[in-house]
Amino acid sequence: MKRVGKRSLDLNMTIRALHVVKRRLERAIAALEELDRTPGRVRAAFPAERRGRKSMGAAERQEVSARMRKYWASRRGIEQTA
Repeated sequence: MKRVGKRSLDLNMTIRALHVVKRRLERAIAALEELDRTPGRVRAAFPAERRGRKSMGAAERQEVSARMRKYWASRRGIEQTA
């Protein structure tokens, strides 16, 4: 003998609850679509991020080059004494 009654009741309650959630989602989607259609809506305040390496100008390259020459010279001096 099967207990169909309780199982059927639980299934019906679950279906009803899902329909309520579905209606709420449909209303939220409709509201968001309406905002999307509204002219003059506010766009994101943040610009799109750039990807990749930052490019250096000639002056920056010269500074980095001088700094690295000094760094490697100091490293060679440490290695020679060690």
